[in-house]
Amino acid sequence: MSIQDQNENMLYIVLVSCAATIGGFLFGFDSGVINGTYDGLAAAFDTSELSGGFNIASMLLGCAVGALFAGVLADILGRKVLLIIASVFFIISAWGSGIAGSSFEFVIFRILGGLAVGAASVMAPAYISEIAPARIRGRLTSIQQIAIITGLFSAFVSNYFLAKYAGLSTDILWWEFEAWRWMFWIELVPAIIFFFVLFLIPESPRFLVMNHQEEKAKTILEKLYGTSVAETLVVEIQDSIENDAKRPSIVDLIDKTKGRVRPIVWVGIGLAVFQQLVGINVVFYYGAVLWQAVGFSESDALLINIISGSVSIAACLITIKVIDKVGRKPLLSIGSFGMTISLALMVFAFMNSEFDSEANKLVMGELGTLALISANVYVFFFNLSWGPVMWVMLGEMFPNQIRGSGLAVSGLAQWGANFAIIMLFPLMLAAIGLAGAYAFYTVCALISMVFVIKYVQETKGRALEDMQG
Repeated sequence: MSIQDQNENMLYIVLVSCAATIGGFLFGFDSGVINGTYDGLAAAFDTSELSGGFNIASMLLGCAVGALFAGVLADILGRKVLLIIASVFFIISAWGSGIAGSSFEFVIFRILGGLAVGAASVMAPAYISEIAPARIRGRLTSIQQIAIITGLFSAFVSNYFLAKYAGLSTDILWWEFEAWRWMFWIELVPAIIFFFVLFLIPESPRFLVMNHQEEKAKTILEKLYGTSVAETLVVEIQDSIENDAKRPSIVDLIDKTKGRVRPIVWVGIGLAVFQQLVGINVVFYYGAVLWQAVGFSESDALLINIISGSVSIAACLITIKVIDKVGRKPLLSIGSFGMTISLALMVFAFMNSEFDSEANKLVMGELGTLALISANVYVFFFNLSWGPVMWVMLGEMFPNQIRGSGLAVSGLAQWGANFAIIMLFPLMLAAIGLAGAYAFYTVCALISMVFVIKYVQETKGRALEDMQG
């Protein structure tokens, strides 16, 4: 849909997009808050390395399920309704994770939160892509990643000050509850705000047209783009789906003439999986554990997380500025190259450090500075590229008829890979050390560059109705 109209209500479009990305903020906060609670969970529930890893990774099971069914449910209930349901789950999870008295209870509440994160992760960018003009769609959808990183950053800051005020994350803070529990309860504030804000945004016009509610779609399009083009846009959306008049289904992902999964679906899955195989969430989920393993104190490790969060936000701001000029594919390629080099430098630093078996830590000396700088360079390149651009691509690369299902399958793959990486990291750390683990991520970053060059097609400036599967 190519939109050039003087009556375009840009302020309203931006505000609606920002409202949807509060879900991304919660996605980031929910992912980042666990970073500072590892010691508290271990002390409260007496967990082993494996069960401790599952406590952290359990949310990702919910994420995978939430992402898988989000597309289908969004095609039935609507994008807006699904986001409202997700906001309720965020609230329940934030409260329950903090009050949990056992690992089992904690895992249940984290899975509920994961359902919300999974749904929000695929629906927020899809919703934005369906209301945004093509010429700035990349920038607006990139706001999702800004929101995710801001959520991570906010969780890191919150964790740092709560732990600092209490003494340690395992110490009592207020009302006889430990600091780590309050780290989860802080999330209640943005979760409740998200719930109420969602009632102020419109439903996706494309969803309404798909469900034969053309008049409602026209009314919303008039408010978004002006009266003079609203009717034309409704016709364009109708034309784009007239060959697939039936309700969207996951079966549509199969090319009926060839009897196999459409190539575009495999590309979406590849993008989703490689975003996780480069190991970014090891930094975000285990950052405090990682930096303590190389000799930093808990307080310093939490402070390093804040620095990494700041670097992430700076990188995302650059992406928003250039994504609709440079394009998606070049940014992905640049990001893969930058991550490969910076990860390789981290491996070098870890390999050439001595291990203190008594303290169970690496003694790095000056190599610690190299590792710290390389880690932040790595975070910068990820958030310049794969962080925001993968979600932009998934939100716009699929044809209308399979957008919900394509996002669902890609989201399932993304969260499945995320779960595997997070669950395996403690085991990899024990078996092959930091150098071995990060060598694996380095190889994946290199392969991701080849994947982008060979299989990914540019979507910059293309109307959603023109996307081919």
